[in-house]
This record gives sequence, C-alpha cells and structure tokens, in this order.
Amino acid sequence: MPTTAPASATPRRRPRRRARLTLLTGTLVAALAVPALAAPPAAADVTDYTLDVTDGGTGPALDDTMYGVFFEDINRAADGGLYAEQVQNRSFEYDRADNAAYTPLTSWETTGSAKVVNDDGRLNARNRNYLSLGAGSSVTNTGYGTGIAVRKGERYDFSVWARAGGAAGAPLTLTLRDSSGELAAARRVTARGGWTKYTASFTATRTSAAGRLTVASGAPVALDMISLFPRDTYKHRPNGLRKDLAEKIAALDPGFVRFPGGCLVNTGSHEGYDEASGYQRKRSYQWKDTIGPVEQRATNANFWGYNQSYGLGYYEYFQFAEDIGAMPLPVVPALVTGCGQNKATDDPALLKRHVQDTLDLIEFANGPVTSEWGKKRAEMGHPKPFGLTHLAVGNEENLPDEFFARFKEFRAAIEAKYPDITVISNSGPDDSGTTFDRAWQLNREGKVDMVDEHYYNSPQWFLENNERYDSYDRNGPKVFLGEYASQDNRFRNALSEAAFMTGLERNADVVKLASYAPLLARTDSVQWRPDMIWFDGRKSWGSTSYEVQKLFMNNTGDRVVPSTASGTPATTAPITGAVGLSTWATTAAYDDVKVTGADGRTLFEDDFSGGAGKWTEAAGRGSWKAEDGAYVQSDAAAENTLVTAGDPGWRDYDLHVKATKRSGKEGFLVAFGVQDTGNHYWWNLGGWGNTRSAVEKTTDGAKQTMAGTEDGTKIETGRTYDLKVQVRGRQVTLYLDGRKWGGFTDDAEAEPFRQVVTEDRKTGELIVKVVNAQDSAARTRIDLGKRKVAPTARLTTLQGDPAAENTAEDRPIAPRHSTLRGVAPQFTHTFPAHSVTFMRIRSHG
Repeated sequence: MPTTAPASATPRRRPRRRARLTLLTGTLVAALAVPALAAPPAAADVTDYTLDVTDGGTGPALDDTMYGVFFEDINRAADGGLYAEQVQNRSFEYDRADNAAYTPLTSWETTGSAKVVNDDGRLNARNRNYLSLGAGSSVTNTGYGTGIAVRKGERYDFSVWARAGGAAGAPLTLTLRDSSGELAAARRVTARGGWTKYTASFTATRTSAAGRLTVASGAPVALDMISLFPRDTYKHRPNGLRKDLAEKIAALDPGFVRFPGGCLVNTGSHEGYDEASGYQRKRSYQWKDTIGPVEQRATNANFWGYNQSYGLGYYEYFQFAEDIGAMPLPVVPALVTGCGQNKATDDPALLKRHVQDTLDLIEFANGPVTSEWGKKRAEMGHPKPFGLTHLAVGNEENLPDEFFARFKEFRAAIEAKYPDITVISNSGPDDSGTTFDRAWQLNREGKVDMVDEHYYNSPQWFLENNERYDSYDRNGPKVFLGEYASQDNRFRNALSEAAFMTGLERNADVVKLASYAPLLARTDSVQWRPDMIWFDGRKSWGSTSYEVQKLFMNNTGDRVVPSTASGTPATTAPITGAVGLSTWATTAAYDDVKVTGADGRTLFEDDFSGGAGKWTEAAGRGSWKAEDGAYVQSDAAAENTLVTAGDPGWRDYDLHVKATKRSGKEGFLVAFGVQDTGNHYWWNLGGWGNTRSAVEKTTDGAKQTMAGTEDGTKIETGRTYDLKVQVRGRQVTLYLDGRKWGGFTDDAEAEPFRQVVTEDRKTGELIVKVVNAQDSAARTRIDLGKRKVAPTARLTTLQGDPAAENTAEDRPIAPRHSTLRGVAPQFTHTFPAHSVTFMRIRSHG
C-alpha cells in the first residue's frame, strides 16, 4: 500500500472486466464430458440443472486486480520460508521476548570458547549481539527444521561479518556437512582488522535436508551476520527469495500483494527505534525498520511467537510485487490493537509520527530520486518508482470508534498530499456482529472508499452465503475481502470456497479485491491452519485451495456475462439432536439438566445425585466427575471437553441447565442439536477469553457463528447462572437468568451448485465456471442464447474425494485439461460430483 500523484502507473497485466450473474430455480444435471476423469454416473446419482446465459447483457467489469495474495509472516512464512536465508538466528538476536525458549544461541552449537556479547564493539547500533569465538573454537548452525537444505550441483553463497586483532588475523574454516559427512568442499577466509564482510561459495556435492554450517577459527575473532543463501534465488536476486515458493505465488498471476499483515501489523508497542535508548522489543511492524543494508536492520519479536529478521522487508515486498506484475498493497498500524486485543494508544505525538511515517512510505514507493525517501529507494537499487496506488490502515481492530477516529487522521493527511492514493479502512475480525455493524456504519458515514473484511468459516457457511454481497449498497464503500478461508485444507473446503467465489465475481462492482489467507505455512512451524501453500526445507506444494485459487485467478475474464442457473431442491428439516456440556480452559460445575418437549413432556432429567451415568464422555477431553450433586469438569487447561446425553432424534425441545464457573479463562459451553462431537450447536458464554458470547454451529468439525454479542459481558467466577435453550423447528431462542439473550433461525440453504460466466475479450471466449459440491453429478442443460460458438471448448476440471488433501507425497487434487466436443448454442454437459469445472468457449457474437 512525490507530489500529488504516483510517478508511475500501477503494474498492469491483461485487462479484465466482468458481468452479472443471477441464480434461479430449476433442475440439476450430471454426465461426464471430461475424458479420463471418471466413469459416467448411474442415473440414480444424477441431478438435473439448467444454466442460461443472457443474450446481449453486460455485467460488472472484473478489474485486473480482482484476486491477489496476502502475505503475512505467520507459520514461518518469511524467515525459514519465502526469504531464502538458510541460517537461523544469523545475528544472535533471538531473545526471550520473542519466545520463552529462545536464547541468543538458539539454533547454534558451539565448541571451545564461545559467548554472545553485547557491548560498544558491536557491528552497529541495531545489531546488538555478536559472537566472541576463541582460538580453536567453532560455531555450528542447525538451520530451520531438519537442517540446512542443499541440492547436488547447486551453489550456495556464504557471508560473515568479522572482526579480528593482530597482524595475522583470524583464519576461518567454513564447512557444510550432515551426519553422513561432507556436503561441499571446505572453504577458508582470513578475517583481519575491524568489522568487515567476508564471502565464500559452496557447491553441493550431495543433496541433503539436514545440513549443518560450521565456522571454526584459528584465532580469537568476533562474528556476526553469518549467512548462507542459495545462488539460485527467485530472479537471481541477492538477499533474495526462495525460488520454488516465489514461483508458486507468481503462477497464481495475482493482481495484488497485501503485506506485511495481518495481526503483526497492529499489535505490540507502537514505539520505534531510538538511537539513544534502543527500542521496544515487542513493537508493531514499522516499515522503516525493514529497509537499508540487511546488517543494519532491526529484528523484532513476531506476533506469532518467534523472531523476525526483517531481511525480507518493505523494499523486497515492493520488488516482489513488481516482479510478478502485481499491485503492492501495504498495511500500516493504526495505533489500535486487534486480533483479540482491545487497546487504543492515546498519544497525539505518537499518532502524528505514525501518520508521517505513512506519508514517508508513500514517498519511498513513489517519490522522485531527489526526495528524501525516494533517494533511499534509489540507493537500494530501484530509482524507478514502484507505483503505489492503494494503502490500508489497520487490521481487525475490535474498537471501531477508536479505530475510525485515528483512521480519519491518516486519511486526511494522505489525501491532502497524495489524493490519488486509495486509503482502505476495515470492519474488524468477523463477518457479522456488533463490531462489524458499527464499523460499517462509520465507514459509510465517513464515505470511505474501500473496507477490508475478514472471515474464516465452515464450508457450510461459504455454501450458504453465496449471495452475501448481492444486497450491498452499490453506491457505498467497495469491499476488499482481505482474508477468507474455509476451516481446513481438504477438497470439501476448496469446493465451498469456489462456490463462494462465483458470488464474488457476480458482485465485482462491490467486491473489488479478494485474497485467500494465509498464504504460506512451514510444516514444522504452524500457528494457523488452513493455508494456501505448504512447504518444508526442500519441497513445496499447493493445497486444494491453492488449486481453486489458481484456477479462478488464471481464468478471471474481463466482464461478467449475466446468466441464471437452477437451484437444488430445498431439504430444510427441523434442528434435531441430543444435548451436551463443555468447557474451554475453564473449570465449571453443571446441575439440574432438564430437557422438555414442546408439549411439556420430560425427555431427560439429571440432578447428578446418582452419578453421571447418563452422559457420554470422550477420551482425553477434560476431567469430568459427579460430585456434591453437580457434574464438574476440573481440568483448567482442557479445551473442548464436550460430554453428551440424550437422543440425536430429539426435536422441538427446551434445554434447562444451571452452570457455575469455578476458575479459568472463559465461561460455559452448552450444546444442543448434537449429532456427534463434530456436528452440533453450542452456546458459548464468556468465550474468547471471557470477552464475547456467541452461538456457534459446528459442521464436520468446522464452526460458524449463528448469533452473538460483543458487549464485554463476563461470566463471573462462583456465580450460578440459569440457562435455557428453546428449539422450535429451525428457530432457536436463548434465555440467560430468565431474560431473553438472543436467538436465530438457521434456515439458510447450503446450495451445492453454483456458477458464474465471464468473458475474456482478448481471446473471444466465454468462461463458464461451475461448482458442483455434492455427492451426485449435475447433468446440466446449457443455453448460450443466440451466440455463435465453436464446436469444441477448452475444459479444466478439479475433481476428487471431498476428504482429499494435497501433501508433499501426493497431490490428488490437480487440474485436468481436456477438450470438450459437441459444444453448441444449446448442449448438455454433466459436471462430476465434487468438482470445479471451467469451460472456455469461443464465441463469435
């Protein structure tokens, strides 16, 4: 994310535009026209549909930047990931502030005399620690994960900053080995005098993922910034990016790159570096820390529990976006915390500094070489401006009023100096709720250009919410869907995301930007799942969601062509299920559980005077015991301790229970509509660290929020609460201590058959995109109207078991390309069960 306008245009690729799609009701279809995918289904496994493409209609344009990627340093996405540095903790800066298990020698092994020093003799003010190594001593780096990965025949560039006294200096022997022996011929350099950078190069003689880099010295020496990079980085850049990961991102053809976060942007201290006093270790991500020579960049405690070196900094982000033809979209801190925290910094001077830092950032990106920050960009090797056009302020703030007051300060300053920059606001961490509603109210009233929405939900939610943006105000702020994903990496999740994306395209006049999140995850350092691209030290692979994203991003089109499709017959049934009790990092006592039918009959009753024999406990889920006439869960660390009772066939009932919190972080979880431990509803009172309450629906283990409050009401320890859940059909009403707390009607249809049609004007093709996320094939009568079309079409299909997951060893979900024959203005095609299909049909009008 010069004077009053960017000095160069945003990088653009082929133009894309789009049109509108409307879904109707009708029948379903199935027959397989994709060779070598599967045998045609039996008639019983086919549902009939229709898909009609409007003659002469035009829908909204699809911008070239419609789909992009969001990069956050989570799951070791930067250090140990996209940033190609092989040495972990290269400057001995790891600290307990980063992680309680860290020391300055984390990932290092030493022999002889070796100690970390922080004194006036250090390399520079920001690089505080260095290693003092005695004569005959050595230090070995173990890399990330299993070790340093090298490939036979490839070159690796070593560098070190060293300081040595005496005329003879300090001879350094550099070796690269694994447990089986040497991985490359040893190298030698001699350090002399003050701090100087020394380099060498290794050529690997074997392939290994468990290498160790050793520096041994024949004389006393000070060492810092010990580094090993593959020569073959992306675009062969020094201080560059891991090639396979960068290439997988580039293959998506993203329209933008959102960076650097995410939660690490707006959490921690907002103070910065100070030459006199040093800097706050756990501070928010501040771009000026991340530019200039890498040995002079600060390191910082990462929000996700490790250290970040800033070797991959703002300059490298801008450069990468340019390399892949994407629009850079930086996010700057708004001085209000998010991501589960609630704090606003009230310091006018600090706010003023951060606003100025943001103006300086725009100058760094776009300013002429004669400007202060444009000159710094040029000194780093890029005199040409990067062409920044969009910038976001803040991320997932939970205090909408406090955030918006500060947002207005940023926007006013940016618009005054750079009126062509689009300044993006946000709507908090969820898809709905009081924070979301208040944030959107402020954004509308403030005439904000664009609002960043985030949500992670179950596949069910994505299938139910295809029309989410149909009702958004066409004249209000546009939407940047900056983070979204279904809650796993199996093909069922990708199918639901694909179905949802057809709605994003249909509403491209409202949804202008969208990015799945997170982008990267190292298998041995996972803070968040799902993720788009997975990797270890040697390999990388795209998840099933990666394949869906790539298919949409490579086949977006320029404009939506209006079309209609039939829907799947509704199968809405009343909510049925047993009941349950649970806790989360809390001890609690439950008593007087009673379930009565709508006619007043008692279906179940337990006061626990006779024990807890009526309840089913899951092994390893908490410590439950009937004691003193109550049912008590006594493990304060246990999460999701669900126990159940009753009949899964119950419907139209009232559940009464008394609950008392004894200790812990949260409140109560009272379940209803329970089919099993992965399919149920529960009333989560005092959840999220006792800051929110909500009703969550769990389908196949993935959750979505049905109703909730964010009023800060806390569940008090020692107080007994009277809870009642009333279930009638699909309607649920909840009562807390005799007063109505809230309710919802769960009547949204999870439509499994979704489609959108777009036009690629450059190739003259209609792109018919169909998602069939159900067990039966969809035999579909396709009517292209009066268009003249070629008799064959290019077909790309993703199809497989909904439980399938791509791994390092197996990629069951991958695109299959074929030629579809028999295309005509009206023809029938069968879309396989559990599939995403893109048809590119040549049209002559």
